[in-house]
Amino acid sequence: MEDYCRLLIEDFLKTSFSTVKVLVEGAAASKGQNVNRKVTLFRYVDGKKVSVPFSDERFYLRGSVEYTNPQLTIEEVQGIIGTRLLETCANYFHQHGLHEPNIGDVAALAELLKKPPQGYIVPFLLNTDDVEPDRYSMNPLKQSIVDSGQSAFPAANVKTDQLKIDEAYLKKYDGTLISQKEATLITESLQTSNGSYLDLVDSIKYSQLKELSAFFGMDLSLYTLRMPLSTLKTETKDGLLHYIIKESNRDYGSVEEAYTCMGRSMKNRTTLLTVPHSTKGFGSKRAARGKLHFEDGKLLDAAIKYKNTQLYPNAIDPEDIAIAVCDDSFTVSGEKLSDYSFAETPSSPQFFLYSIGSPEDATVWHGVGAFAAPQLLQSYRSGRIACREGRLIKNLSEKYHIKVDVPLQFNLAPEGIWSHPIHRNIDASIGSVEDLPDLAHRGMKIEYLPSFK
Repeated sequence: MEDYCRLLIEDFLKTSFSTVKVLVEGAAASKGQNVNRKVTLFRYVDGKKVSVPFSDERFYLRGSVEYTNPQLTIEEVQGIIGTRLLETCANYFHQHGLHEPNIGDVAALAELLKKPPQGYIVPFLLNTDDVEPDRYSMNPLKQSIVDSGQSAFPAANVKTDQLKIDEAYLKKYDGTLISQKEATLITESLQTSNGSYLDLVDSIKYSQLKELSAFFGMDLSLYTLRMPLSTLKTETKDGLLHYIIKESNRDYGSVEEAYTCMGRSMKNRTTLLTVPHSTKGFGSKRAARGKLHFEDGKLLDAAIKYKNTQLYPNAIDPEDIAIAVCDDSFTVSGEKLSDYSFAETPSSPQFFLYSIGSPEDATVWHGVGAFAAPQLLQSYRSGRIACREGRLIKNLSEKYHIKVDVPLQFNLAPEGIWSHPIHRNIDASIGSVEDLPDLAHRGMKIEYLPSFK
């Protein structure tokens, strides 16, 4: 059998060694800057969720997978493998000094990749739990998500007791978005999922990663962090994300600064910096319409209306569009946001705000420029620069010992994105790919995205 791990290392070093250099230099430059940072991640070991606390100084490299589908997609798998290759190579050359890679380095890297990540650079997955459970019309549980009234719920609040595989979906997308084997795994996992949709998805994906680790000859069980809702639920009012929500909604000036970061104008004030959930459980940012009202520069209230909203189609059938079914309207007083308590007013903050609370020092995006929106990156960078300059959220480093720099940005290069060998879709489930060697033979190309100022 071919050695796919070695194949990928050799290709990665050939096409993307410049990214390894950037990461090694970035990690070396950050030494001594994050001494007081404590980070707790988790991973699944033999089906059990295990917390992993880090109290020593580390450099964190973020990847991601989605809660919008329980099955692993090709895109997610490529992102995890890319993150693991980048981390392992950077840790190795950080330790042994940057030099032209030789055959001995390749052999040493292949051995390191077989073991769990170890070193100054820690790779982890930031899994955003505020998304709708079927955002891209590729969730095999889709019909029961709608029927149980949870299609506009944030994934963090979805319960699994009424969920089941949608047979029509399975029949239609078998071999493109799902496989029979994955459907069986999902059905079995539903029986042991303790009611939590997030636990269900993570346990399924970790169990698939275990099999893929054997095929690719590298340990792909990265650590995970869930944000923002899981984090907000465990925080007190003095927690970091609470502070970010409070400060960004403080008054007209702070909201205007956040709008500037997002490239929005204050003319209509329809973008909510954090989207309050309905008492009926709705929390879809796409389905929420908002309006902010001010009086003498103070945030008076936020009016919110939830209504049925089309989400996104999958790549196989553009006509099959996911939907968030919801209907509610209510008003939240300004104080509830400027003196924020998640327990009283559950809400989903915008990504560019809550990601400031993620420990990432570097990040791997997926196909920015082809599949992912550059606007998200723009607001993500602008938000951090505004915080660093004290314009948006002040005193973050004094109060929370966090350094608000713009993380190093890496990207799965659009021309090297993996897709289904036959159907060419990147949202194909990994189980629907019969020819895994085809993916390995495409190699791994990661590019560095220099910060636009």
